[in-house]
Amino acid sequence: MKVLSSLKEAKNRHRDCQIVKRRGRIYVICKSNPRLKARQGGAKHRNKG
Repeated sequence: MKVLSSLKEAKNRHRDCQIVKRRGRIYVICKSNPRLKARQGGAKHRNKG
């Protein structure tokens, strides 16, 4: 899964790609080609250590 700052190109990679929002993050999922998965956001809850 790629972590991207913008999902604009990621959603246009394949016609089956869908954008979903789960737990405050935005994901691109593709059932027919799972290697096209990507996500954006969620850095504000990362543990500092």
